[in-house]
Amino acid sequence: MCNVKIAIGTTNKAKVNAIKEVCCHYYHKEAIFSCEEVPSGVSPQPFSDQETMQGAMNRAVNAREQGKADIGIGLEGGVLEAPQGIFLCNWGALTDGQITVVASGARILLPEEFELPLMNGVELGKLMDEYTKRENIREHEGAIGIFTNGYVDRKEMFIHVTKLLLGQYEYKKGK
Repeated sequence: MCNVKIAIGTTNKAKVNAIKEVCCHYYHKEAIFSCEEVPSGVSPQPFSDQETMQGAMNRAVNAREQGKADIGIGLEGGVLEAPQGIFLCNWGALTDGQITVVASGARILLPEEFELPLMNGVELGKLMDEYTKRENIREHEGAIGIFTNGYVDRKEMFIHVTKLLLGQYEYKKGK
């Protein structure tokens, strides 16, 4: 296997560490990473599956182009409205310019008191910092870590999504 350059469409530690962990396991020392600050092309707080998925796809494409990489990977966190309330959602995308795959991960119901601020455009990361009285929750355990009492954190959630992406990509490459 030769070196593969992977551009990650963010500098968020939880997302970057998830991608590196999965890709290093598969590519071993052959992976070279770059973290690219790229636009998602969607709202700062995506508010649907479609918008969150589009943000991940945009990040993957933009990261690959900006980083002049073989593969671009984008991960995007968002929320979606359902009859039961507002749910956390997350999407990922991987592209090599020919093959593009997408995947989604865990969803959990957010507290009722988050509904109005989220519907009024407040980002979940800001709400979480205020709620926990801590800074930068999104770079660490994330909302999922807080509301699952640490059973699943943001990195672990995005590891799952990244495995889904890489598995689909390798399957499609092999066809």
